[in-house]
Amino acid sequence: MQKVDRLLIKGYVLTMNDGMDTYSDGAVAIKGAEIVAVGPTAEIVANFEAPEVVDCSGQVIMPGLVNAHTHLSMTLMRGLADDLRLDVWLMGYIMPAEKIYVNEEFVYLGAKLALAELILSGTTCFADMYYFESEVARAAAEVGVRGLCGQTILKFPSPDAESYEDSLAYTEKFIQQWKGHSLVVPSVAPHAPYTSTDELLQLCADLAHKYDVPVIIHVAETKQEVEDSRNEFGMPVVPRIKKMGILDHKCLCAHCVHIDSGEIRTLRNHNAGVSHNPTSNLKLASGIAPVKTMLDQGVNVGIGTDGTASNNDLDMFTEIHLAALLAKVATNDPTTLPAKEALLMATRLGAQACHVGDITGSLEVGKRADIIMVNQKTLHNTPFFTHDPDGIYGQLVYSTKSTDVAHVMCNGVWLMRDRQLLTIDLQPILEQAQVIAVQIDKYIREYSGNIMSKLLSIASFQRQESFEIQLKTRFDHPEMLQRLLEHPDVQIVKETRYRQYDTYFLFNDGSRVRYREDDTLDEANEVTGVRTRLTYTSPTKEREFDRAVLLSHSQFYAPADRPLRFYHEYFRGAEEREITKERRRWSILYKGVQFYVNLDNFLKPKADHTYLEIKSRTWSMRDAEYKASLIAEMLSEILQVAADERVAMDYVELAGGPVAVPN
Repeated sequence: MQKVDRLLIKGYVLTMNDGMDTYSDGAVAIKGAEIVAVGPTAEIVANFEAPEVVDCSGQVIMPGLVNAHTHLSMTLMRGLADDLRLDVWLMGYIMPAEKIYVNEEFVYLGAKLALAELILSGTTCFADMYYFESEVARAAAEVGVRGLCGQTILKFPSPDAESYEDSLAYTEKFIQQWKGHSLVVPSVAPHAPYTSTDELLQLCADLAHKYDVPVIIHVAETKQEVEDSRNEFGMPVVPRIKKMGILDHKCLCAHCVHIDSGEIRTLRNHNAGVSHNPTSNLKLASGIAPVKTMLDQGVNVGIGTDGTASNNDLDMFTEIHLAALLAKVATNDPTTLPAKEALLMATRLGAQACHVGDITGSLEVGKRADIIMVNQKTLHNTPFFTHDPDGIYGQLVYSTKSTDVAHVMCNGVWLMRDRQLLTIDLQPILEQAQVIAVQIDKYIREYSGNIMSKLLSIASFQRQESFEIQLKTRFDHPEMLQRLLEHPDVQIVKETRYRQYDTYFLFNDGSRVRYREDDTLDEANEVTGVRTRLTYTSPTKEREFDRAVLLSHSQFYAPADRPLRFYHEYFRGAEEREITKERRRWSILYKGVQFYVNLDNFLKPKADHTYLEIKSRTWSMRDAEYKASLIAEMLSEILQVAADERVAMDYVELAGGPVAVPN
């Protein structure tokens, strides 16, 4: 008789393997971290003996659930800002709070709190993406839960990095530290295509290839994201990440709410996994993902809770239940996504979507002992009918609750017995979490009255040109500009003429909102088009590279879809100023780098000088330094403008003038 470490006997075993084998009186034999046998109880006890034998009568023995998408540490922001649009929720509340409070200690504590919730609800494997992901990995390893841990990378500064170069360096070190761990699978996690440049996506793909690790990324969560991708890049989201090499590796795509059949085929052909996050998508009104179509086309689709800041829990049983119901409503067909398939998405398919299906997600010989036991003998599970062999799946999906999970094991180690956590001391974590909540609460009370919150409540803001390198100089001989425009290193891409009407709302903290109306002019000075925009800028410049070559920060940028009178009444700044100017703009390539060259004449208030502005968008400090050197080169070597002609101020400060009083 073969000796093993433990036997789980007399339970209703759901293997969730390829054959979907079940044993109404079944058993599992475990040695170390692995499953060594699965079958009828009589057969298992006849061939194996163990010092620990667990009687699972009245319980379902099944694979631990796989949460295919979450942000564990955001558990500390549960309920922070509910019932808001995704853009307002994320950029108006979550990101500002993260900037202030997220550090290694925050992430570690939030992860421990979340891991307790995962275990109590029967989850033994998760896919996470957040900042300071090494702290999430540390928490998972200590607690004993299996995790695909993705280090988030953004094109703009984040709580753990000033630039994406810093994020990439952190990610590489993180991978080196955790690759090969028995529980943690490190991965690269560019946040989303809309928060990434092409270069960033390519570098992430290269890093994943170098270390043979997965890539996690949000994909097509909202209609706006897809429309923006088409407008900016000439293609939807999935073709863009394919072009950048993201799909060439083990990719897990979160959400995929707004993708078409061609994009679904692309995901299948690249063996990309998808995480369906029904509660989060509904709460943020993002839509319903085409789950049935993806499954029918052979895509591995798992189920995720998303973070508790947008869900607001980590209960996978609730998520499975909702996934099954949503698919029926979306297709107007009650037979769509039966319970058996929904549970499969939360186990074997979810593991395959996370690219860990070779070790977890089903009860099979050689796989890790990631197992939960679920109590069938509860009021809401009674009665139970046996005439339909698939009835057990219906019971688990439509009746069972996470509180029915009695025991949890991961990698052959008990994490919970009889609803008692064994690897987490929960009370101190709960107390520390509330201390942080009090601090964030105070901050939000103060913050919610400021101008940023008001901006986000009225506009669909996008985090676009976060940083801009620019130089302004007095330029009273405009004809000299031809030296630059005709230079052999310069290629003119486009020339435009505008009349610009700017209204600045100035606030006591030094921040400002600019309302701009751009009237495009033809050669006869006739208006051929009008565009209105709002821009919010913080009071300080990020850095000065060369004399008056500034790195500035336009934090948010959006169309202005209301009349100017509305903004007068809505913002009520401490001061308002108006500027009218005529602008000639050239979009040029200088040594292959794109710059905007603006020649500005002030009409109101009148100015003593004509001004030249050279600017370029940038996303990293290295890129900013290089572009600053090119700007200085154009100004000094080609235009031969003296250094004392440069000005280190914005136009609203240069022009000064009286405060405009609304009518």
